[in-house]
Amino acid sequence: MEKLLFLILLLSAFLFASSAPPTCYSRVLSLSKEITEKFMNLQMSKAADPCVQMLPKLYLDIHNYCVLAKLRDFVAYPRCWRVPQVGALKDKVRSLYTIMISFCRRDLVFLSDDCNTLELPIPSLTDSAAIWS
Repeated sequence: MEKLLFLILLLSAFLFASSAPPTCYSRVLSLSKEITEKFMNLQMSKAADPCVQMLPKLYLDIHNYCVLAKLRDFVAYPRCWRVPQVGALKDKVRSLYTIMISFCRRDLVFLSDDCNTLELPIPSLTDSAAIWS
């Protein structure tokens, strides 16, 4: 019985140690991917308002310094205020911007400042045709 209790205690300690809280970088990365996916789904939606097609492009690469300006531009875009999905997306973008400029300011490293690359969708890592072409 003692061995079983010791084993359970050991396993629970291992699970507790291996489940570290998300880092600032991982939170920014996951939120940017979520925003990009939601934006692309909104753009492809047939039921979306026609103004959605006029929204600024939102393909995010958190390693590009221009992403901060891109986030500001998207939140400040005056059209589509009556579309609930756009409002929810703007809230997520605002949250990502706040995290990047305040909480994670010292943790992020920008590897590029090429603003033109943020105008094109980022090829998926699982899309082998995009990787090998």
